[in-house]
Amino acid sequence: MKLVFAGTPEVAVPALDALIASERHEVAAVVTRPDAPAGRGRRLVASPVAQRAEEAGIEVLKPARPRDEDFLTRLRQIAPDCCPVVAYGALLPAAALAVPAHGWVNLHFSLLPAWRGAAPVQHALLAGDELTGAATFQIEEGLDTGPVYGVVTEEVRPTDTSGDLLTRLAFAGAGLLAATMDGIEDGSLTPVPQAAEGVSHAPKITVEDARVDWSAPALRVDRVVRGCAPNPGAWTLFRGDRLKLVQATPAPDRAGLAPGEIAAGKNSVHVGTGSHALELVWVQPQGKKPMKAADWARGVRVTEGERLGA
Repeated sequence: MKLVFAGTPEVAVPALDALIASERHEVAAVVTRPDAPAGRGRRLVASPVAQRAEEAGIEVLKPARPRDEDFLTRLRQIAPDCCPVVAYGALLPAAALAVPAHGWVNLHFSLLPAWRGAAPVQHALLAGDELTGAATFQIEEGLDTGPVYGVVTEEVRPTDTSGDLLTRLAFAGAGLLAATMDGIEDGSLTPVPQAAEGVSHAPKITVEDARVDWSAPALRVDRVVRGCAPNPGAWTLFRGDRLKLVQATPAPDRAGLAPGEIAAGKNSVHVGTGSHALELVWVQPQGKKPMKAADWARGVRVTEGERLGA
């Protein structure tokens, strides 16, 4: 089939690579978000998907809005059979959805109908899910509500961050998306409506969502740290400044600390929660690079009884 691939961030690149490598399909063009400011100089940088497409000699379309008439005209000229999508980042209007004969097929990083929305992996970790996965589905005008072509499952490991899990799902999902294109082409796949039960929603995680509540149990704090890593990053306050919690681990054998209370040893830093303590492994002070928590504690000279979050 002739394909137009839509995607923007690094997590979409494995799927694009899988489709480029396919002998059954031609990636005629890529649709991605416009170049965005990045780095200290805030210079405009092309998206990871755009960079990969340019390396492969594929036409790149960067509409400010997918409803722009110039973009729709070019899409109709290309006349794709199907448009696979991975984390494109913009809502597709009905005029665009109507162009390809087989529609637009999205790779979503959850087992639909669970975790519909922008942050499925983060919410799976925050909820303590033990199993997640990825699904391919036909895009319609509702939010991640279309019928499903196929799924792959992935076990959530006890130390997974959202970055770890998303990386694994990106590669597993790439194979699923390529297989879905094959099945659509040869007619062996028919999408199945999503179940009415088990629907949950995964809105974008905000900075305030990532603020640690030290009165919560250690299990909950651990989920927030892992679920918000690397972005937006779990955080707390120390002496009025923001402190990002890059890596932490539950310490069930360490008790006797009040919520937020810091116990800094020579090579370890423990913080009290609503249950047992949490050991801080890596932190990032405001305006600085990540560092080992023990080095941070020595540098700021944590005093007995000081607390995080105050």
